[in-house]
Amino acid sequence: MSHLQNLTLKVWRQSGPTDAGQFETHQVAEISDEASFLELLDVLNEQLINENKEAVVFDHDCREGICGTCSLMINGVAHGPQRATTTCQLHMRSFKSNDTIVVEPWRAAAFPIIKDLMVDRSPFDRIIEAGGYITAVTGGAPDGNLIAVPKPVSDAAMDSAQCIGCGACVAACPNGAASLFTGAKIAHLNRLPQGQPERYQRTEAMVEKMDEYFGSCTNHGECSAACPKEISVDVIALMNKDYRASKFKSRKEISRD
Repeated sequence: MSHLQNLTLKVWRQSGPTDAGQFETHQVAEISDEASFLELLDVLNEQLINENKEAVVFDHDCREGICGTCSLMINGVAHGPQRATTTCQLHMRSFKSNDTIVVEPWRAAAFPIIKDLMVDRSPFDRIIEAGGYITAVTGGAPDGNLIAVPKPVSDAAMDSAQCIGCGACVAACPNGAASLFTGAKIAHLNRLPQGQPERYQRTEAMVEKMDEYFGSCTNHGECSAACPKEISVDVIALMNKDYRASKFKSRKEISRD
């Protein structure tokens, strides 16, 4: 049986990247504990619109925990208090009636605030553009079973492929590093036989593009703890190993020329 809660929300409001921004306090009464956190924000926005006030801007899309757009800091924790859970899948039963909940955008230099709770995560796109793909000849689609992939390899690749690019790892990292995201995207492709021809070229390009925007990893481990898909820090170790190998490979090719 559902229960109704009365909550106080301290929500970050910022009209644009150059605005100083501030918290606004709002009361939301009789919200069901079965509602999701984004539904809570929907209710708040309905109240604001009815009061002829501007609604709070926040990112959302699928609301099924797979698109990665619901990027919020809730009481100082990326995606809120429940581990392995995206904001859209966080329900109000994780809170108590009369709680005060602080809602902020991702706090990272590489993710400038667009407005209110929405940030610009396009640096992730630049990393993917640098090498997060496999080049294949065009033509008829090959049979899916032509290349045999051992199950342990496919399982490991799928573990990395679970990354939804939400940015929680960056927001949680004290250095604002994107090593978990980049490592996951690299490991996904580098573990597969189809990804081997461009393995080192891909790694070098993606890591160096990452370094243009984000801080350095110093093994705090906050990234994996905040990740809603529980991506392991092992992908960072694999990324670093392949990056070192790529630099040796590049050096040999230069000396050969």
